[in-house]
Amino acid sequence: MSKRRAAFLTLGCKVNQYETDAMEEILEKAGYEIVSFKETADVYIINTCSVTNMADRKSRQMIHRAKKNNPDAIIVAAGCYVQAAEEELAKKNEADILVGNNKKKDIAQILEEYFAAKEPEQEVPVVSEVIDINHTKEYEDLTIHKVNEHTRAYIKIQDGCNQFCSYCIIPFARGRVRSRSYDSVIAEVEKLAEGGYKEVVLTGIHLSSYGVDFPKEERESLLSLIQAVSRVEGISRIRLGSLEPRIITEEFLEGIVKTGKVCPHFHLSLQSGCNKTLKNMNRRYSAQEYAEKCELIRKFYPAPALTTDVIVGFPQETEEDFEESYEFVKKIHFYETHIFKYSRRHGTKAASMDGQLTEAAKAQRSDRMLELHEIRAREYEEAMIGKKMELLLEEEIEIDGRPWYVGHSREYVRAVISKTDAHRVNDLVTVKAVAFVRDHILETKEV
Repeated sequence: MSKRRAAFLTLGCKVNQYETDAMEEILEKAGYEIVSFKETADVYIINTCSVTNMADRKSRQMIHRAKKNNPDAIIVAAGCYVQAAEEELAKKNEADILVGNNKKKDIAQILEEYFAAKEPEQEVPVVSEVIDINHTKEYEDLTIHKVNEHTRAYIKIQDGCNQFCSYCIIPFARGRVRSRSYDSVIAEVEKLAEGGYKEVVLTGIHLSSYGVDFPKEERESLLSLIQAVSRVEGISRIRLGSLEPRIITEEFLEGIVKTGKVCPHFHLSLQSGCNKTLKNMNRRYSAQEYAEKCELIRKFYPAPALTTDVIVGFPQETEEDFEESYEFVKKIHFYETHIFKYSRRHGTKAASMDGQLTEAAKAQRSDRMLELHEIRAREYEEAMIGKKMELLLEEEIEIDGRPWYVGHSREYVRAVISKTDAHRVNDLVTVKAVAFVRDHILETKEV
């Protein structure tokens, strides 16, 4: 009997990508052949996202696309959208199996049981746990030994969130904070380093909360974990996922600088530069406190790449509130600003707030923030010209008929170097930026 073919598609965050990589390994071990989502497969697994209404819509579209690829295939919807809209999905009967969060580790067993019991009129099996926001579940034990990227590995170290920002559905889809064991993280990093990976990205749903759920006598902090990862032989670079401002302290920055391996690239979640809006969002800092954290980072890292998320059009955000937020973002000088139009999520506090804005108002504000983002991104990249940088070569590409190696600097600026026999993918090369080869891609020369 030929192998069953399974295809995956990941939507949303890097945590989802990690979980997809882990599910792929599980199915490979169970004897499945993993193929591209565009190919004909026996099983399509869509790891869904529910962070916005657009993410919900995209999740549904990908379920339909999988069915179109092969009408006879088994369609599995997994993840946050399933957890947030389980009843709706089960009624629509668009997927054959629904797998909630904390059950992805059982994907091989779930499929085996489905194939063994399959009947023509079988109801959609739902394999999930009810999210109890007052109870902490155990961390779902998933591991990887390889990733789809050849040079950078995302390591999930934490799941869930205790913050309950008024706009966010994720605590209801992921539950409360669960941290992965210290030893499990280090063992996985060591295995990936043995496989040749030089750069790891520590990621989670609320990374800054790593370790808060451990018993006091066993408590490890995010800083101590980073320091341990830095000691793994073969790891040259460590990146951090999205951080909350409160974790940025003198002690934290001193500790990561001393490793010599944490990249000067920090994604510090903002959401708004207006204090009134921050309070309505249930964010636990002021704009002034946030600005102080950015200055602190710049004290320890010269010219770091600071990136952030901003929501526009939040309920009750007046024109004056938006201008306050806009001017704040302008003042900070971010390298990248990811703009989100407020998305009303059923079940969140913000969904029932008065003062909901029109889509036209949100779009107008989004456009202004995007213009600012482009200006600031170009400014930051222009400032790199003439400077030395370390480039991790990630793949070969061709631009205007010319072959290049492309990669990212420690600041996560995208850059290229002429392809020669002297280098290969996964090399770390010291270069100098000399010009733009295309928008947001710097040309470099080895030094």
